[in-house]
Amino acid sequence: MELIRNYAGIAIDEANYASSRAVILPVPYDGTSTWGKGADKGPDALLEATENMELYDIETQTEVVREGIHIHEAIAENDSPESMVESVRSATKQILNDSKLPVILGGEHSVSIGAIQACAQKFPDLAVLHIDAHADLRKSYQGSTCNHACAVHWASQNCRLVQVGIRSMDISELPYIQKGRLFTGDDCYYQNDEEWQQAALDALGANGRPVYITIDLDAFDPAYLPDTGTPEPGGLNWFQVTRLAKMAAERFNVVGFDVVELAAHERSKASDFFSAKLVYKLLTYVLKPATIETIATK
Repeated sequence: MELIRNYAGIAIDEANYASSRAVILPVPYDGTSTWGKGADKGPDALLEATENMELYDIETQTEVVREGIHIHEAIAENDSPESMVESVRSATKQILNDSKLPVILGGEHSVSIGAIQACAQKFPDLAVLHIDAHADLRKSYQGSTCNHACAVHWASQNCRLVQVGIRSMDISELPYIQKGRLFTGDDCYYQNDEEWQQAALDALGANGRPVYITIDLDAFDPAYLPDTGTPEPGGLNWFQVTRLAKMAAERFNVVGFDVVELAAHERSKASDFFSAKLVYKLLTYVLKPATIETIATK
């Protein structure tokens, strides 16, 4: 039986679908992962951690929960990766049609395919900002085009795709990299952050363009977030990713985002909390809540 909860434990009125600006869509799917398991437990672990966060954001002096955030019924389809992708696409389409921000929580990275497709249908000029350790550009893997290793192949053929933090790939993926839109782990380490971040944003296109952000948690160095399916050394840090997301939200029309590949484990809570805080930051940057006036104390 699915656990019914309100995002961050907020009041029922603020979690109501009709009045919410953002809708959380949990997709606890882990059907095609090939090494570390646990991504199916990621959404619940992330949402549980969210209930234990302090909700005032010091950086922006806001509480984004006041904007209304609803948790959608989880996508339970797991007969095949193709049927799961179609279920995510359909649910995301409905959220967009209701003029709300879809926020997909994985699950493995294949859950992003349907969400990106729905956003591209709604916004034909969609660009995708892909933050990950892996290129995920395979046309097919293990007999399916909806494998986690194919997470952004469709996007590479149908959208402007900018990839950040990549440090592992198969040679078969090389033809699908969009020229000038790949920023490797080496680029992000050896170049000044402002330099590569501005270049990545420029690669997304003109200001105001609709953008979908997909973040595989293995983009982060495993020293910061070890609990993910396929950790890779040489990753990004918290401030590199959140600053890039903030700048993207300021410059573009972010129409949806996802955070995927939290391989949750009962005795390891740090990665859960890290992921929960990341989602909260992204919601804050995208929804841009009003600043809360505070009373200065002596």
